[in-house]
Amino acid sequence: MVRMNEAFRPQLSGIDASPGFASDDDVPIAYMQRTRDWYLALGYGNPYRWAHFRDVPFQPLVKPLSQSTATVITTAAPHRPGQRPQEAGTAYNAAAKFYSVYSGDTGADHDLRIDHVAVDFKHTAMHDSRAWFPLPALRSAVAQHRIGALAPRFHGVPTHRSQRQTVEVYCPEVLSRCRADRVDVAVLVPNCPVCHQTLSLVARHLEAGGIATVITGCAKDIVEHVGVPRLLFSDFPLGNGAGRPDDPPSQSQTLELALRLLESAPGARSTLQSPLRWSESHAWKLDYSNPERVAPEELARLRAEFDRAKATAKALREPAA
Repeated sequence: MVRMNEAFRPQLSGIDASPGFASDDDVPIAYMQRTRDWYLALGYGNPYRWAHFRDVPFQPLVKPLSQSTATVITTAAPHRPGQRPQEAGTAYNAAAKFYSVYSGDTGADHDLRIDHVAVDFKHTAMHDSRAWFPLPALRSAVAQHRIGALAPRFHGVPTHRSQRQTVEVYCPEVLSRCRADRVDVAVLVPNCPVCHQTLSLVARHLEAGGIATVITGCAKDIVEHVGVPRLLFSDFPLGNGAGRPDDPPSQSQTLELALRLLESAPGARSTLQSPLRWSESHAWKLDYSNPERVAPEELARLRAEFDRAKATAKALREPAA
């Protein structure tokens, strides 16, 4: 029998105290507000304005999934020689960032990392890439004839705060590569908050270009704020948009739910929430970028660390500019 943490026991009475009720704060994290408060606490002004659209393109499936060619689009970065290992609690690694769209062979295995973006480092295992890169699950779906075929390439998109750079440079490049591979459907798996915005913009561009998409992500508020055709929302820590780590059944179930949403969405802005839970407790939701849980001296240290990371990223970016 699992004992409920007293700090998270629902404050209910009478008929509302029936077993099975969740506490009122067991809800999706409001990442836009959380990150705004975090950067203000670090001493940065001028809060970021997230992309937000009124109209959303929608491309229905043009053929059954069993006859469709699918690809996966990610914000994960390829491993670089000499890069330190990823593990739970690892630090943000600005030196691992990339600044142009890349593609990889779907017939090969890949070591893709997510320590270059602001995932939930405390609660994400970091060692099982299947939790953020569902290529193995897609291969299984093809083997089971759930999907007709995998495209020869998957695609990686840089996480860029510049919405113009994403819309004018990255989105057309991804669409061009998908068209070259005759892609019918794309599964997009973002990681950090800005990753969710980036791939939402990519999904919109692909849909307008005739390719049906589904995002499998963990930042519901950001994706819905941008406005996308289809979102499979998993209420998991950032970095686990394709399922729980070391849990292939959850990874398969996550992909299957995404495929069902591709088939059944009646129109744009269709969101389906996965029934899977991360853990019995939702205490993990209080940790990510929460200034109320960080001492002032630690905030000062994190501010200095963040400034160093920005300088590293700028040095990497400018030669390619």
